[in-house]
Amino acid sequence: MTEKTHVPAVEGLFTMDQRAPRLLGTRCRGCGTYFFPAEKTFCRNPVCDRTDLEDVPLSRAGKVWSYTSANYKPPSPFVAKEPFEPFAIAAVELEKEGLTILGQVADGVGVDALATGMPMELVLRELYQDDEHVYFTWNWQPAGSGSDA
Repeated sequence: MTEKTHVPAVEGLFTMDQRAPRLLGTRCRGCGTYFFPAEKTFCRNPVCDRTDLEDVPLSRAGKVWSYTSANYKPPSPFVAKEPFEPFAIAAVELEKEGLTILGQVADGVGVDALATGMPMELVLRELYQDDEHVYFTWNWQPAGSGSDA
């Protein structure tokens, strides 16, 4: 049996480093504004007119700014496990970059386990498989929880 290749479900959003994944963004060399997802054409900061952007890995940790529960099955192209189970979503603030990034919280961590200001870290999670690949996405999990996401 051939081993399946591990790939991101959406190319270019994050690294595939299982131990220390990073979201991939850009930074304007003119004003220092960070963007996620990466911006490739121009700085979206309204007070800047530069087009000199650099690709950068973003911080892999931040703090919960807000959170909620997704109690409904999202529409396609979202891939939900069957049977559908509600999951937590967290807006995590990356202090260095000044960005707040919304993302699903790791399996097994519900809204009852979250609190504003709570430290979170980025982890990878298997999303689905086909005959040749295992597709991964990124999630937030409480920092230091050590779960295999």
